[in-house]
Amino acid sequence: MNTRSEKIEFPGSNGEMLAARLDSPEGEVRAYALFAHCFTCSKDIFAAARISKGLAERGIAALRFDFTGLGHSEGEFANTNFSSNVADLLAAVDWLRAEREAPSIVVGHSLGGAAVLAAAPSIPEAKAVCTIGAPADPAHVSRHFSAAIGEIEANGQAEIQLGDRPMTITRQFLEDIAEQKMADAIGGLRKALLIFHAPRDEQVGIDNASRIFVAAKHPKSFVSLDDADHLLTRREDAAYVAEVISAWASRYLGKTNTIDKRPALKAKPGSVVVSENGTGRFAQDVSVGGVHAMTADEPVTYGGNDSGPSPYDYLLAGLGACTSMTLRMYAEHKNLPLDKVSVTLRHEKIHAEDCQSCETKTGKIDVIMRDIEIAGDLDEAQRAKLLEIADKCPVHRTLHSEVKVTSRLVE
Repeated sequence: MNTRSEKIEFPGSNGEMLAARLDSPEGEVRAYALFAHCFTCSKDIFAAARISKGLAERGIAALRFDFTGLGHSEGEFANTNFSSNVADLLAAVDWLRAEREAPSIVVGHSLGGAAVLAAAPSIPEAKAVCTIGAPADPAHVSRHFSAAIGEIEANGQAEIQLGDRPMTITRQFLEDIAEQKMADAIGGLRKALLIFHAPRDEQVGIDNASRIFVAAKHPKSFVSLDDADHLLTRREDAAYVAEVISAWASRYLGKTNTIDKRPALKAKPGSVVVSENGTGRFAQDVSVGGVHAMTADEPVTYGGNDSGPSPYDYLLAGLGACTSMTLRMYAEHKNLPLDKVSVTLRHEKIHAEDCQSCETKTGKIDVIMRDIEIAGDLDEAQRAKLLEIADKCPVHRTLHSEVKVTSRLVE
């Protein structure tokens, strides 16, 4: 589903204007979600942006915003604390409730996860709560500046370095996080809870997920993020979280994901059908002979969502598969001791003048580099012959022969 992202502003808990983005599907909105980012992060951190976009692709509009004093929002971070973050969340809910629709889903990453747990009981419309790598106690964040706690308590504040940014932490911040009673808030959620956590999270240990899970009442679920890092910097991890949230929340939203209802693509035997599937700008469903179902897409760098191989990936895969199969058939025919074939391919465009053996001398040409690995008790003559045979695979010959493609419009 195609999506759009619009800039939003609304007043936060202290009156300063908070910067936000609303990621929405181009079509029908199934539900609205609110996303809270991690400690000292922003709405534009990769995990927040990718998960919100992933939800929008599945029909769920997601509002992500910068807490007071962070990102593009007004105010001073030194004047904020955990309680003001919770109040900012409720201000975001007020904006959604007035301008769009109150959120049915609230999602929080890291300290943002603790904030949504604290705020959720005050959001009657919210049916589902999700935390990602969240601490069971907001005081957990003090480990980031433990060396400065003495100075903060003595002088009222201290400037610390978090990542590449200097931040001022005050005594009132420490006092506020120490006063939070998260077990009571979690136990009183009365909403469905989904907990994401990576067992190898080095920032917020997996024991925090256990404490949240034990404190919560049913319905509650836990999803392991395996080897993901705390900030979900890998694209596949963030995409996975969005996909699971969408599927899980459907049970509580009472609305079906319309994307899942699209008819399955079915090609006739001997043909291939490729059709846009509506989940992204270039995303395609591919049916081969009515038997094999695949997807195709473009990388993010070319405007796609990277939800499947690109057209050139499929071209290389076809040549690679044909090469390997041809070598296997030849080895069997000649009774050669070939144990295994592996083919690695790369494609690029180069200037024709850089290719001494090419007939074309101007402009750019396509170059496919094919590395063939063959294992087995083969002598040098047999290996050389197999390399020669590789150039005779049918797809290789097609690429080097004259090809005519005819096109016509059909109803």
